Amino acid sequence: MQSNLLKMIGLGNLDIAYIFIGIIVVIIILIIALIVQGVKFKKLRKKYEQFMQGKDGKSLESQFGEVFEKIAYLTEVETEDRSEINILIEKMKSSYQKTGLVKYDAFHEMGGKLSFSLCLLDEEDNGYIINSVHSNNGCYVYTKEIIKGASYIDLGDEEKEALQQAVSNSKSKENSEAVIKAASEKAEKSKEQKEEKEKEDA
Repeated sequence: MQSNLLKMIGLGNLDIAYIFIGIIVVIIILIIALIVQGVKFKKLRKKYEQFMQGKDGKSLESQFGEVFEKIAYLTEVETEDRSEINILIEKMKSSYQKTGLVKYDAFHEMGGKLSFSLCLLDEEDNGYIINSVHSNNGCYVYTKEIIKGASYIDLGDEEKEALQQAVSNSKSKENSEAVIKAASEKAEKSKEQKEEKEKEDA
C-alpha cells in the first residue's frame, strides 16, 4: 500500500516502515531529552527550596545585606593588609640581612682568636663593621660605616675579609628576596580571590 502524499512529494517508492522507525527514534530521543531536563529541573528546584526554606523577601534582603557588609569588611581588611605588607617590605630592605664574621688574634701573645670583625649590611650594602680587639689590658670595640659596600676609612685585612663575606653573602640576599616575593604573591592572590568573590555574588 502506497501513500498518495508520499507520491506527491516524490517519496512514493519509500517503504512506510522506515518512516515509522524514524518517528519512533525521534520520539525516543525526545523522551530521553525530556527525562534529562526533568532531572536537572528537579535538582534545581531542590536547591531553590533549600535556599528559600523559611525565607521571605525581608529575610533575603537582610541576608544579602550581611553578605555585602562582609565583602566591604574583607575589602577594607585586604587594603590594610597590603599596606602593612608594603611597610614590612620597605623595612626589610633597610634591615641587616647580610653578615660577615672574621675571628683572629690581634696580638701574638693572645690566643683563642678572641678578637673579631663583624660586618652587618642591609639589602643595599649599607651598614657597619664592628671590630673588637682583645688584649691583656682589655677589650676595645670600634665601628666603621659602610656605604654601598665601601668604607671611607681604611680597613684592616680582617675588616676587608668580613666586608667581602657580607657583600658576597648571596644566600641571605636570596632569602630576603624570597620573603619579599612570597609576601607580594600572597597579597596579589588575596586580591584575585576578592575579585572572584565579587563576581560570583554579582
